[in-house]
Amino acid sequence: MRLWGEAVCTTPAAFAEYEAGVASGLLPKGAWAGLSVLTLSDEETVFAAELSSRLGAGERTCISAARHRQGILVSDDLDARKVAQQHGVATTGTIGILVLWVQHDLLSRDEVNALLMDLIAAGYRAPIDNVDSLLE
Repeated sequence: MRLWGEAVCTTPAAFAEYEAGVASGLLPKGAWAGLSVLTLSDEETVFAAELSSRLGAGERTCISAARHRQGILVSDDLDARKVAQQHGVATTGTIGILVLWVQHDLLSRDEVNALLMDLIAAGYRAPIDNVDSLLE
């Protein structure tokens, strides 16, 4: 079961950034398998171009798509989340998704905490070392 069903998607620019990460060995191949890549409207493309140049094209296009389609931006990048929130876009990140997995009974608290520890061991900079306090 997918948490958001078919509603989860990305943009061509964000997918290209993911593929570059895979090619450089920084990201696992296949992690985005089955993720839909949407086509931006002209309005979304123009809005993305007007966003902060501090953000990458993937972040800008995802923020624009989420804003125009009433979606949620999933990112751990603080600058991207701030820009999204300034434009009324809801945000979440890795920790938020892990919490949702527990809340939706997709994984147990122990499984999520173990996964988080694996992520931290692999270099993920987490603000917490377990999700327990977020589930109470």
